[in-house]
Amino acid sequence: MMNKELKEKIMKKYRTHDKDTGSANIQIAILTEEIKMLTEHLQKHKKDFSSRRGLVGKISERRKLLRYLEKHEPENHESLVKKLKIRIPKKIESAKEEIEPTKEEIDELEAGVV
Repeated sequence: MMNKELKEKIMKKYRTHDKDTGSANIQIAILTEEIKMLTEHLQKHKKDFSSRRGLVGKISERRKLLRYLEKHEPENHESLVKKLKIRIPKKIESAKEEIEPTKEEIDELEAGVV
């Protein structure tokens, strides 16, 4: 469990303005710290399945927040990922972009249709 002092320290480090207490940056930073703490706990207590379930939930929540941040503030997303040293899986570029057929594929399609 994260203590109040540590949480406030994280809030001060990652806030965007003076009264910021719940922006995506802060939530991601807090979740990252909690994930680190749970990971260390689970390395000692391998059969603690209820904590493992909590860890999976926190990872899922952080992934959603990172996706939101990437969509709405890409520059902020990049800097936060570097600061927190979070591994982001490489995206398949062809899935993002529409796949355009090659000239040979177009010729084959036209030959088969005609």
